[in-house]
Amino acid sequence: MKFCPTCKSLMIPDSKNGQFLCRKCEKPQDLNKDDKDLHKKIRVAEAKSREMAVFEERAVTLPRTAVECPKCGHNEAFWVLRQTRAADEPETKIYRCVKCEHSWREY
Repeated sequence: MKFCPTCKSLMIPDSKNGQFLCRKCEKPQDLNKDDKDLHKKIRVAEAKSREMAVFEERAVTLPRTAVECPKCGHNEAFWVLRQTRAADEPETKIYRCVKCEHSWREY
């Protein structure tokens, strides 16, 4: 973490300009070598946080249901519920075919 030398508030990375910006007084501060490494790690972490692993592997413990796979026509699939939109929106049911491992969604 980086703190503003003027007002002691938490500074956040500004990926557009390659600097840290103070949340309170908006004073920019250039990155030194250590900060550049930290900035790269933060950008990688932000990118990874946007990714969502639905099925990491073929889990036998997941619930199954009788639903037809649109790809192979098999009549059984694993399913999970994920909140893919805002909290006031309904959940998304995500299926994965037991036979061919094709995934699809039902909103």
